[in-house]
Amino acid sequence: MPEDHSPAIFTEFLTRTLASIPRSDQRRWGELYVRGLLSVDGKKTMRALATHAGGGVEQSLYQFITKSPWDCVPVRREMARHLHLRTEPRAWVVRPLVITKVGQHSVGVERQFVAQLGRIVNCQQGMGLWLASDRFSTPVDWWLALPECWTDEPEMRRRASIPEHVGSCPPEQCAIGSVVRMTEEWNMPARPVVMDLRDTAPFPLCAELMDRQVPFVVRVDPAKSHTLVEPLRPADRSPAHVSAADPDGGLTGALSRNRMPVEWLDHRTGAVRATSVGSARVRLRSPGGGRDGRQDLVLLGAWGKPGRRTPSEYWLSNLSRPRLGTVYRTAMLGRRVERDQAEVSDRLGLRDFEGRSFRGWHHHMTMVSLAHAITMLSRADRGPAPESSVPRSAKVSAA
Repeated sequence: MPEDHSPAIFTEFLTRTLASIPRSDQRRWGELYVRGLLSVDGKKTMRALATHAGGGVEQSLYQFITKSPWDCVPVRREMARHLHLRTEPRAWVVRPLVITKVGQHSVGVERQFVAQLGRIVNCQQGMGLWLASDRFSTPVDWWLALPECWTDEPEMRRRASIPEHVGSCPPEQCAIGSVVRMTEEWNMPARPVVMDLRDTAPFPLCAELMDRQVPFVVRVDPAKSHTLVEPLRPADRSPAHVSAADPDGGLTGALSRNRMPVEWLDHRTGAVRATSVGSARVRLRSPGGGRDGRQDLVLLGAWGKPGRRTPSEYWLSNLSRPRLGTVYRTAMLGRRVERDQAEVSDRLGLRDFEGRSFRGWHHHMTMVSLAHAITMLSRADRGPAPESSVPRSAKVSAA
């Protein structure tokens, strides 16, 4: 194991999280797999992990990940509960995961348009749910979004061992399912859900979160037709019925009247930045003319570059009587997750699973999450990261 990882944390954390796996030999393979993820340089192939373990165990590791029927949900549940108590996360950040593939045999692979990339690629698409704070972020649950070509064809389902209860699910709706599982099945106290809904209609997802009394801070794009956001008149809270494209009487005008500088920690650079942010009370409506959105929401607009007439980003939230700075700093925790995924999870083999089964994909992602958590807990055990000690008054730069 690398010197910067704590053996005590490794043993204690895996003993706790793997306890639900019934067989001791399977728990031992799990520890060996995680140890390999932490120690092997480069791509985390099954052969590389087996070689690190001394050879002769490749088939056993393959069996543990791809074929063994152990349930990853209790492992993830115990991991999430333990980390919630240990790290006190401020938000649950939903982050999409795109895994490009060459062939067509890995479960869920399809040539599909990926909004984040702006083009069609041959890939798997998933969603990760991360616990996030200024000092710490780690994934605790994963969903693989399966296209209909996989769920509607019996032979494809059989080949990938897709369970009967698993159907086709858009990535964003998969993420809501993960949030519901954590709050209602795992009985975890909800934190604000941070996710990007610019490329999908936000109304049905926000309505479901509101129905379940889950707080959220979601990124939206009012310029798109599937996002109908109306500013409310202060007097009677009725919609103003103005166009978002009208910068004087619409959203931009409402946001500009309440602008103030907000300081926040940019986790990409470790610097404290200042951004001009405005807020307005709004109502979100369904583009299909369905159920009216009766709960008032707060919309934040952030002017990322000086001199812009309109905000460069918009965030919608149902947080009750929030401070403007608190909402925006919560939204910016997505940058903490972005950094930790690139610097930790990707290096631990997040995209390296070469198996073809649905079960194997989830087993591998669970092991990577455990390795990521051990890495972050080991870092925290050594003391605060340098960025966390930067005083709020030091070197504030304009966003």
